[in-house]
Amino acid sequence: MTTSQPSGLHILIVGAGFAGLSAAIECTRKGHRVTLFEKVSSIDEITRYGDIISFDPNGSRAFEKWVFPDTSSVAERMEEISRQTEWLDLFHYQGEFLTRQSFAEENRWGRRINGHRGELHRLVYEFVKTRKEEVEVRLGVRVVEYFESDGDEKKGPHAGVVIKGPDGKMEKVMGDAVLAAEGVRSRGRKLVLGLEEEDEQPKSSGYAVYRASMVFTHIDDGNIEESWQFPGKPEEALAYLEGWCSVVRELVKATPPGRLIDYKLVYREPLPTFVSSKGRVALIGDAAHPFLPTSIQGASQSIEDGTVIATCLELACQSNKRWDMSKEQVVPTALKAYEKLRYKRVHKAQAMGPKTRERWHKADWNGPEGVWKVPEKLWLLREEWLLGFDAEGDT
Repeated sequence: MTTSQPSGLHILIVGAGFAGLSAAIECTRKGHRVTLFEKVSSIDEITRYGDIISFDPNGSRAFEKWVFPDTSSVAERMEEISRQTEWLDLFHYQGEFLTRQSFAEENRWGRRINGHRGELHRLVYEFVKTRKEEVEVRLGVRVVEYFESDGDEKKGPHAGVVIKGPDGKMEKVMGDAVLAAEGVRSRGRKLVLGLEEEDEQPKSSGYAVYRASMVFTHIDDGNIEESWQFPGKPEEALAYLEGWCSVVRELVKATPPGRLIDYKLVYREPLPTFVSSKGRVALIGDAAHPFLPTSIQGASQSIEDGTVIATCLELACQSNKRWDMSKEQVVPTALKAYEKLRYKRVHKAQAMGPKTRERWHKADWNGPEGVWKVPEKLWLLREEWLLGFDAEGDT
């Protein structure tokens, strides 16, 4: 894997989800040193569970560049354990076949990877471990505070976090920039947005999804609590499936105890910014833009985030050397460029989730142009501007 010359930057990343891991990998590709913080004490706590996850070509393109010491790429290893989905069949809930959407034409844009979330997550984490000279991974530590400073006579501009270790001791860690990648409840949002946690609670989408190896969405009658992921009971899911075809009901009945998750689908209003006022802390992944599952883009967009922000940091460092940009301007310039490059694109992609959900859940079945007559109306929106995108090249 090609790696740029050392940039001299030290990047702190909070969260070892796909956004955090991809940012760590891309930062090392661009010559930046990384410290990655994750609250779980073992990566097994993340990777042992999960349903299916999809990476479209705009996301999987990065995996081609991540090469293990044996010269196999992350993309190749993912493909070995993934489902090679060539089409999507859509059915009426009572079992009648409606239409088949082929993905064959998408091959020109790159790989489409569909696999078990935990297995693919572990594979990316294992690749991060091969970069141990450039990435320090600290598990079992909880970030309790973010900060940034313009600096003083003793220390120049910096950003950092306060972490709480397994022993309860607090530690202050400083770097050149902090990337908040720990999801929709990221503490980094407080610093970036200037809001207290109670001021920006997630909003209910009105739906929830029962997740195991199958996905089933339904009208939700619950409220949003501190957590929106709960153990699900098959009998509760079956109550929503009254009148559905027997195949679906039997799948739910066959789900082993403890393997069904009742996952509340929540969203945030588009944020006014992804970057803090001093330009040294940035939100990435779900911390910046949570996606509904019906977008099928949340994971891919998080990979794009990591690619873009690492490349912006590299280019800003080059500008510092070539032109009259001060060292103090490098990180703020890079993070503002990241926001400018990502803001409109990510919100356009984000909007596809509600659009698809509405077409599926509020379908007009019997009208002159209803689904029974034009079932292709239910097809996923698959467009070149989204799937054929090269985040690194564009940056």
